Amino acid sequence: MIAVPALDLVLAALVLGVATWAVFTRESFAAVVGMVVFGLLLAIALVRLEAVDVALTEAALGSGLSGAVLIAAASRLRSAEAAVAAERPRPRAAAAALSAAVAAALATAVLSLPDPAPTLAPEAAGSLAATGVGNPVTAVLMAYRAMDTLLEKVVLLLALVGVWSLAKDRAWGGRPSQRQRADPRGALVFLARLLPPLGGVVGVYVLWAGADDPGGAFPGGTILAAMWLLVLMAGLADAPPVSRRPLRLLLVGGPALFVAVGLGGLWLGEAFLAYPRAWAKPLILAIEIPMTLTVAATLGLLFLGPPEREPRR
Repeated sequence: MIAVPALDLVLAALVLGVATWAVFTRESFAAVVGMVVFGLLLAIALVRLEAVDVALTEAALGSGLSGAVLIAAASRLRSAEAAVAAERPRPRAAAAALSAAVAAALATAVLSLPDPAPTLAPEAAGSLAATGVGNPVTAVLMAYRAMDTLLEKVVLLLALVGVWSLAKDRAWGGRPSQRQRADPRGALVFLARLLPPLGGVVGVYVLWAGADDPGGAFPGGTILAAMWLLVLMAGLADAPPVSRRPLRLLLVGGPALFVAVGLGGLWLGEAFLAYPRAWAKPLILAIEIPMTLTVAATLGLLFLGPPEREPRR
């Protein structure tokens, strides 16, 4: 019998309890708050499983930025929520039943794995030195699964284009949302002046450390996006027009360089996204740095939503 620490049992009970509450609560705002708490608890559970890279991504994206986007959406839909809930009670129960079925299927699949479970970890670890990076997660994402990583960034960019397409014709190319006005002596403005310099250093460090330790472009970019949004929410700066050429170059620069490096590998006679052994680590870092800026700009603009103000204003 496997002995499970009491902390892990308590953590598992909290994760299941918060997830159940988020599914069955009737208010969207409360459900979103439950999802944010669930994401933070899940990040702690991933740390306990020694999956620090996944925990960073879950805390930054799954709980942090996604939670902020959903909170903004729930606030806008609050007026119509009561009528919709009264008219359509069945979809909520169907969603709960589907979630339970998926959870049961996943649990069955995991418990049915042979002991020891099949894994390619030894083969991947044996080829880790060829990438030049010490973090196995970075090696997998940027070498073994480089195509998937590239397509993830493209999908993120396409999602932003989809959000922009919701803008009215007169506002196309303008600034998203209205400029925030906060109390100059309030806590929000104080934090917006204090945290961004520190958060910027942390974001750059998370990016740079990702080559050999937990971190990488996505967590680092998310931290930079959060610092940028904090400044905008405090009213210390205004959102840029989406038609501004430097902004668009920043959005496409990361994926474009990724593709260029991939074509370079093809030109050298290896394969698309194949790195020469002597240049593997510098090329991976060369991709990660602009990709961090692309991720930060894309996530921030996704949160701000479609353009709402005309370009000339």
